[in-house]
Amino acid sequence: MSGHSKWHSIKHQKAITDAKRGKAFTKVASEIAVAARDGADPEMNYRLRLAIAKAKQVNMPAANIERAIARGAGTAGGAALEELVYEGYGSNGVAVMVKALTDNRNRTGADVKSAFSKYGGNLGSPGSVSYLFETKGIILCKEGVDKDEVGLQAIEAGAADIDDSGEQLVIYTAPTDLEKVRDALGADVVESAEIEQTATQTVVVDDEKKASSLMKMIDMLDDLDDVVSVSANFDIPEDILQKLG
Repeated sequence: MSGHSKWHSIKHQKAITDAKRGKAFTKVASEIAVAARDGADPEMNYRLRLAIAKAKQVNMPAANIERAIARGAGTAGGAALEELVYEGYGSNGVAVMVKALTDNRNRTGADVKSAFSKYGGNLGSPGSVSYLFETKGIILCKEGVDKDEVGLQAIEAGAADIDDSGEQLVIYTAPTDLEKVRDALGADVVESAEIEQTATQTVVVDDEKKASSLMKMIDMLDDLDDVVSVSANFDIPEDILQKLG
């Protein structure tokens, strides 16, 4: 799982870069707006609380958060957003799931299809790869923490599993336990905490050329304005990921 742990770190660093460019604000605002459709009060809306926490991780201004909540709650203007999930395969038969929030499904569908095609991937039908994933809370801990101590603390707080094989400790929880475990560990330990689609089985990609093509496709998908998350079931050796990163 070391390669997958490294991937969590790469994704988080990419999110920081996107935040510096202001790009992350658009994606997070969409997530907040969709979550707010189920209620504008974060205390009563678990999904909205998580979206707001994610916004704060990328230093999104409070005014932007409030506007996104108002849009989702229907008290502000703007076209309605629709949640879409695309499923397909990348190089080496790696399964890929793409979550998007859009006000124009034709535009988003064309963009996603183009990214798959450019790097030799193929879109599949609904359900073609989703069975290979399950929803989990994922906490990425800061480098340098005591893995044994933090791991034990996480288990006591309700964590389901721990991956300590990479440079950073990765903690897995049930989606409903993510907040509880994150809060128990504290801001001094937690670097990021999100709900993601996690692969139940992986495909080893140890060919650098194929791994490069796969990562370029994932990056292109992730860079699309309407895409909020990309999940894949690859297992790329850490030395290759470091070269590509």
